[in-house]
Amino acid sequence: MMKTRKGLFLLLAALPMLSACSINKMVMNKVSDALTGSGSSDVFTGDADPQLVGDAIPFAIKMYESLLSQNPNHQGLLLTTGSLFVMYANAFVQGPADMMGLDQFDQREAAKVRAKNLYIRGTEILYRGLDNKYPGDKKTPKFSEATVEAGTLDPILKKMKKDDVAFLYWAVAGGLSSYAIDVFDFALGVRIPEMAAMIARAYELDPDFNNGALDEFYILFYSSLPEMLGGNKELAEVHYKKALEKTKGQSAGTYVSYAQSVCVPAQDYETFKINLEKALAVDVDADPSNRLVNIINQRKARYMLDEAYNYFSFLEYDDWDE
Repeated sequence: MMKTRKGLFLLLAALPMLSACSINKMVMNKVSDALTGSGSSDVFTGDADPQLVGDAIPFAIKMYESLLSQNPNHQGLLLTTGSLFVMYANAFVQGPADMMGLDQFDQREAAKVRAKNLYIRGTEILYRGLDNKYPGDKKTPKFSEATVEAGTLDPILKKMKKDDVAFLYWAVAGGLSSYAIDVFDFALGVRIPEMAAMIARAYELDPDFNNGALDEFYILFYSSLPEMLGGNKELAEVHYKKALEKTKGQSAGTYVSYAQSVCVPAQDYETFKINLEKALAVDVDADPSNRLVNIINQRKARYMLDEAYNYFSFLEYDDWDE
């Protein structure tokens, strides 16, 4: 009887701690859900002040990382944190570096190294989210260890649903962006077939994801890679037209991507100029949720037009200046 009472007393004594842990976990989940729910990203992407957002995102990233340390398997936190790393690296580190002058070579290269590291950090977080959903078993590897060559990736991709598309998109965007900065990184290069398969599956599941974002991605993908790695100029044209259709011509990024990745290699200055002028003509207030992205892309369009002689060998600086 004494043993029974002692056991009951210890159980009752432990209940407050168990309840506190349970409540803390519930609160953490609620906070995480609120911060990563529908519409939360518009706080950044809908802003009209790129500098304000650029200054704020590092704090937001560290806040989300702090939440992740307490709630490491929350899918919303993993997606938001990983994608913020990729967005910040692209828009506020690599983007400005690409517009630095020739006299800023060292600063530009340092910024690109930093951007690559940020891309990789974001991609690793996104892969953690995919590993959580597809952890594998004794017979099959987890998602991040599956490969096209071994035939282990395709069965996992076939299991995926529409709600996996964001993870796939941002993971591939981060992975390929880091590779584009350092094409001699063999560890990244060997994963291109996996990334190609991932983005293809994302397109199958939701071709209209984020209002044509996948088509804009494919413009760069098909025009930038050599044919042996999946490059295809004709498909780049197809996705350019699809992106214009899906965005109703109101995404400056579509025009900038085409000018940069298709017109410059073809040395087609006239089409280059037409596309960048169309990018500058986009009404950034027509789609408030993408206001920031359009403003940033318009800045890039203006830079590319002003520095066109750096992209086209037949344009002389003296003539351009006049």
